Amino acid sequence: MTYKNALFRIASLLVLALAFSLQGLAQDIAPKLDEYLSEITKQGRFTGSALVARDGKVIFSKGYGLANAEFDVPNTAQTKFRLGSITKQFTAVSILLLQERGKLSVQDPICKYFDSCPETWKEITVHHLLTHTGGLPNFTNFPDYAKTMMIPAPMESLIARFKDKPLDFKPGEKWNYSNSGYVALGYIVEKVAGESYESFVRKNIFEPLKMANTGYDHHETILKNRATGYALIKGKKANSLPIDMSIPHGAGALYSTVEDLFLWNEALFSDKLLSAKSREAMMTPVKNNYGYGIGMNEQLNRKVVSHGGGINGFSTMLSRFPEEKLTVVVLRNADYGSPNPGKIASDLAAIVFGEKYEIPRAQTEIKVEPKILDAYVGRYEFTPAMVLTITNEGGQLMAQLTGQPKFELFAESESKFFLKVVEAAVTFVKDDKGEVTHLILHQGGDRQAKKVK
Repeated sequence: MTYKNALFRIASLLVLALAFSLQGLAQDIAPKLDEYLSEITKQGRFTGSALVARDGKVIFSKGYGLANAEFDVPNTAQTKFRLGSITKQFTAVSILLLQERGKLSVQDPICKYFDSCPETWKEITVHHLLTHTGGLPNFTNFPDYAKTMMIPAPMESLIARFKDKPLDFKPGEKWNYSNSGYVALGYIVEKVAGESYESFVRKNIFEPLKMANTGYDHHETILKNRATGYALIKGKKANSLPIDMSIPHGAGALYSTVEDLFLWNEALFSDKLLSAKSREAMMTPVKNNYGYGIGMNEQLNRKVVSHGGGINGFSTMLSRFPEEKLTVVVLRNADYGSPNPGKIASDLAAIVFGEKYEIPRAQTEIKVEPKILDAYVGRYEFTPAMVLTITNEGGQLMAQLTGQPKFELFAESESKFFLKVVEAAVTFVKDDKGEVTHLILHQGGDRQAKKVK
């Protein structure tokens, strides 16, 4: 046997060993992943699809619950979900592709691309928008957003919603998540490329990567395997409120499947799309552990690159542990419930890594006498600027934190109540006389709030 043939045989044996190793991993891990997801589905906590891949190979991919509850259509690995803010990764890569082609620079002032540019925008660069450091106020937080989100808006009128608003801060000084910034980036892609954002991402990302089940969502399109999005209204599952997909644009208008997002993530961490220089720029934290359309953090004592998404009826998470070459995708066609997709993705990764995790226990609601509920009504102060208001509305206890919508509280005992929209609970505490003095919020730790009224 020649030296060359010997090397080839060794390499072939290593490839086979790796293949058997991955097959063994899938056989050992897949049942545990399925057990976790099946249990939270059974509890009514999850409806969606999940995928786990390692070393470029899918070891688990499955759907849970219903893609459409009215027709009993099940979710599968091929079900299409709205991505929400995972879209921002695609927008950031579009900008970097245009930069590599010499069409723009991330250091360009954005006024280069906008007619009648406001004076306040003069110092904002493309880099600032990519990193949420431009100071553009987030239009999805405006008071009229809920009333206008279902009205189609051409790009110019959409940008006009925030164009003349004061900046939140001087460009580059702070970090504040801004969908406005990514809508503006979507506009810049269109201006520079000379075609629609939808057309650009299709031709330059989806088609080259063979992401046949990914695209810009339009509610009027008949889209095979599209999931229906659900919300929780008055404690009951309901169809989510409508949103016209011209509104989220480059900040959140795409749909995809867990399998297509696996293809995307494999390309993002290779040379298939971007140069090493562009990838480094994208994944270098600027402020708040955020780069270009993506976050860099630590999870399970490992580096993780990730981004979540939330849009009417949908919540999502795409995570990559780069050193371990592990990808976790969780897409849910519900914008409520706990654990959220970020926690689910973390737990699935913990299962693969052999780390500690717990399958969430079922929460059972009990009936509580009206007079007990009435005793909890009032205002509870964490700080003067953060007050939790408790009301009793027709026998349903409601909680509303300053600046947030109301959410239902469900009794686990006479003094402890849980939320279904997030992983949180509230315990009401009484003194020796039986008077309610304060409450304890259980959410990522415990915080006390004194009853002030």
